Amino acid sequence: MNFIIFFSISLIIFGLMDLYVYQSVKTASSKKWVRRLYWAISISAYVYMILSVLTFDSANESRKVLNGFMSIIMLWYMPKFVVLAFLIPEDIIRLPIGLYRRIFHTERREVGEQFVPGRRRFIHNVALGLAAVPLAGVVHGIWKGKYNFRVIKKTLFFEDLPEAFDGFTITQVSDIHSGSFDNREKIQYGIDLIKAQNTDLFLFTGDMVNNRSEEVVAWVDVLKEIRAPYGQFAVLGNHDYGTYRTWSEDEDEQKYLAKVDTDRLVEIQENEIGFRNLRNESVKIEKDGQTFDLVGVENWGEGFHQEGDLDKATEGLEDDSFKILMSHDPTHFDKHVKTHKKKVHLTLSGHTHGMQFGIEIPGFIKWSPISFRYPKWAGLYEENGKYLYVNRGFGYLAYPGRTGIWPEVTVFELRKKSV
Repeated sequence: MNFIIFFSISLIIFGLMDLYVYQSVKTASSKKWVRRLYWAISISAYVYMILSVLTFDSANESRKVLNGFMSIIMLWYMPKFVVLAFLIPEDIIRLPIGLYRRIFHTERREVGEQFVPGRRRFIHNVALGLAAVPLAGVVHGIWKGKYNFRVIKKTLFFEDLPEAFDGFTITQVSDIHSGSFDNREKIQYGIDLIKAQNTDLFLFTGDMVNNRSEEVVAWVDVLKEIRAPYGQFAVLGNHDYGTYRTWSEDEDEQKYLAKVDTDRLVEIQENEIGFRNLRNESVKIEKDGQTFDLVGVENWGEGFHQEGDLDKATEGLEDDSFKILMSHDPTHFDKHVKTHKKKVHLTLSGHTHGMQFGIEIPGFIKWSPISFRYPKWAGLYEENGKYLYVNRGFGYLAYPGRTGIWPEVTVFELRKKSV
């Protein structure tokens, strides 16, 4: 019921946006076919979205329906926010002027003068022109951006890093979302890129699937190519728990079957792909007689699964031993990790995808709408000598593309900092 209310409100908002933006279309072009095309596309979008909701079946494969739904939102409505960004400020100016005229120039009513000034045609043209920029970006994101893999390299310095690990390298990948993949050649390219880094350790920080373990089966032969001298490790993300799919109408059976599917996913990861899954536990990575603690927790996030238990995962570890934590959701860092009694030097997360939409120009701008939800949403963050890195994700979900926030393979080099 809550979803129906949310969806209905969303349709009303979209309708108001269409009416508002239509004023620019009408001003910019007097041709009837342009106006008719505008409404034909809008009405078709409404029909598709309504049918998508009515026919949605969470017990079966729904990727194509969800992708189509999100494609409409991104292609048709995202550019309209640009138009609104120009029209609303102008209206804020126009309306007070109209009110002033109505109060202090009442004699003009007799000659039929328009009290609210009309919008300038220039503003309409600029708004519609700039709306083409995000539209082009979304089209590129769907066509090519979702597989525009890039490698980001970071060198991190720690005073208390064991000397044997000076120069130690780690590859992090997150949010594979294998249920969304549709191009084996592109995925193989991404895996080859991971392999080409030749790092000492490989870490996967959750969300291997969208809804169920079966999605990864078709990609086992590709994923199992990933190998590192000191091992491959993984943790679970919120999508790995089988709770985004309806297994049964009975609540208890739903929980049971979701758990069975999660256990099956872990089994596939460990026995077929070769990733050891850390479920609130730790392992020691040893080199030349020295060690550091690799800690992995189950998902812990605000509004999502909260099965992560850092106390349990670090049980028996020394308070100040060098630790690297894998925790899927970056909110875990602010809520628990950075104030935990046992120091965690580096936390590796994912989850946000950078919303798969934004703009990043190193040294100038870094922004995505997801920043309103997650203050730490992509890249490296540091507080009191404790680091968090949020990977932008390898795959994609819902919106079948990436615009400005590209799929990422992260490579870390650990260095001993001179005191």
